[in-house]
Amino acid sequence: MLCFSKMVEPATDTHAATKVVPLLKDELDIVIPTIRNLDFLEMWRPFFQPYHLIIVQDGDPSKTITVPDGFDYELYNRNDINRILGPKASCISFKDSACRCFGYMVSKKKYIFTIDDDCFVAKDPSGKPINALEQHIKNLLSPSTPFFFNTLYDPYREGADFVRGYPFSLREGVHTAVSHGLWLNIPDYDAPTQLVKPLERNTRYVDAVLTIPKGTLFPMCGMNLAFDRELIGPAMYFGLMGDGQPIGRYDDMWAGWCTKVSFFPLNFCYLIQSR
Repeated sequence: MLCFSKMVEPATDTHAATKVVPLLKDELDIVIPTIRNLDFLEMWRPFFQPYHLIIVQDGDPSKTITVPDGFDYELYNRNDINRILGPKASCISFKDSACRCFGYMVSKKKYIFTIDDDCFVAKDPSGKPINALEQHIKNLLSPSTPFFFNTLYDPYREGADFVRGYPFSLREGVHTAVSHGLWLNIPDYDAPTQLVKPLERNTRYVDAVLTIPKGTLFPMCGMNLAFDRELIGPAMYFGLMGDGQPIGRYDDMWAGWCTKVSFFPLNFCYLIQSR
C-alpha cells in the first residue's frame, strides 16, 4: 500500500499520473536501514538496480554486511556516523530503524525512498509483481486533493476524474511532498493489538489512492516511504529512539506528526494509496 502527501502550490500538470512515469534515477536515492545481509534486494533488483542505495548499518559496526553484486551503493555504520557528525552523532538513533535519518542527511538527491530490509515484493491478483517504487514516483509527481474529498479517490489516475459537485477551483490540486506506503501480510499493529491478534494477516489487495485531508493527523510508518527531500527534508527527522531512550517504535510516527503539523499552515497534506 502506498500513501502520499502534497503541497499547496498549484500543480503544473493535473494529468501527470496518466503519463509514462520517469525513472528519476539521477534524482532519487534509496535509503535502507539494516542489521543483516541485504539478500532481500534480489527480489527488488528489477526495480531498484537503476538507483543509488544509501545503506545505514545499525548495531554492531564490526559486523560485515554483504550486498548483492550489481548495486550502486554506499554503506555507513555507527563508526562512520560518529566520525562524520562528531559530538552531534547522538542525534542519530542507535539500535533503532530511525538510524535511516543519517541516510536522508548525506543524500544530495531531490527525492528519497526508504524501505525496511524485511519488505518483500507484493503481487497483484494476476500474480504480477508490484513496482512499489514506481508508484511512489507517480505519487510524488502527481497532485493531491487535501481540501475536498473526491469519491473516485485519485482523480488523476487513468480512467478517473473529478465527480459532479467537486469545486472547479480546487481541481488543479497541490504538489506532493510525501508518498507513504502500506503493505500486505502482517499489519503494523501496536504490541497490545498484536498480542490479542497474533495470527491476523492482511491478504486483501486494494488498489486505491486517498489524500489525507488538511488538518488531519495519521500514524506514519517508515518501512515503505518516499518524500521530496528538497521540500521537507529537515522535517522528516525520525524521533530519537532505541539504545538509551525510554521509549521506542515512535520514531516514524513522530516524524509523520511533526511533518503533518508543519504542513498545516502551509496547506500541505498527505495522500494514501493502499496495496
